[in-house]
Amino acid sequence: MAWDVFSFIGTAAFAISGAIVAMEEEYDIFGVYILGMITAFGGGAIRNVLIGVPIDVLWSQEFLFLVASILITIIFFFSKYILSHWNRWGSYFDAIGLAAFSIQGAMLAIQLEMSLFAVIVAAVLTGAGGGVIRDLLAGRRPLIFKEEIYAVWAAIAGLIVGLEFFNYDFTLYILLILTAGMRILSLVFHWKLPRGKIQVLKKVGLE
Repeated sequence: MAWDVFSFIGTAAFAISGAIVAMEEEYDIFGVYILGMITAFGGGAIRNVLIGVPIDVLWSQEFLFLVASILITIIFFFSKYILSHWNRWGSYFDAIGLAAFSIQGAMLAIQLEMSLFAVIVAAVLTGAGGGVIRDLLAGRRPLIFKEEIYAVWAAIAGLIVGLEFFNYDFTLYILLILTAGMRILSLVFHWKLPRGKIQVLKKVGLE
C-alpha cells in the first residue's frame, strides 16, 4: 500500500512541478507535457536503468501516466490562476515529490536485496533525478548542485529506510512528512551546505 501511495504522491507533485517550470519558461503545450512527464518519471527511469530493473516496468504505469496527464492539463489551461501562487507553493510540491520518490526508490532497492549504498543511491536518483532533468531542459542550474540542502534529504531518507528503522507503512508516512518538512525548513531558514573554494592565482604578463 505504501508503495502505491508514494508513487502517486511523487508522480503528482513532480508532474505539477515540471509543468509549472515549463510555463514559466513559456513553453508551448507540447513542451509543457514533455517537461511535466520527464520530471515525473525521469528519476525512476534513471534508477531502473542503473539498478537493473527492466525498462518496460516504466510503461506499465498507465494509471500514473493518466494522473500526470490530467494534472499537466490543469496546469496549462488554468495557469493564470495558479502561477500567481507558485512562488509560495511550488517549492512545497517539489519537497513532497522529493520525499515520496526518495522513499519509494529506497523501498525498491531493498526489495531487490541490494546493499545499503545502493539503497541510498536509488533514493537520491529517484528523488532528485527528475528535478535535475527538469532544470537542465529548462536551462536552469539544478537544485542538487546549489548550496541549499536538497538531495541530502533524499540520501538521509534512503539511509533510514535502508537501515530498516521504519518497517511499517505508517512509519514510512511519518518519514515522508519529516523528509518533506526538513526540505521546506531548509528553504525557509536558508540552510546551506559548506562550499569549498579554491583561489586561482592569475598570471599577470609584463608588457
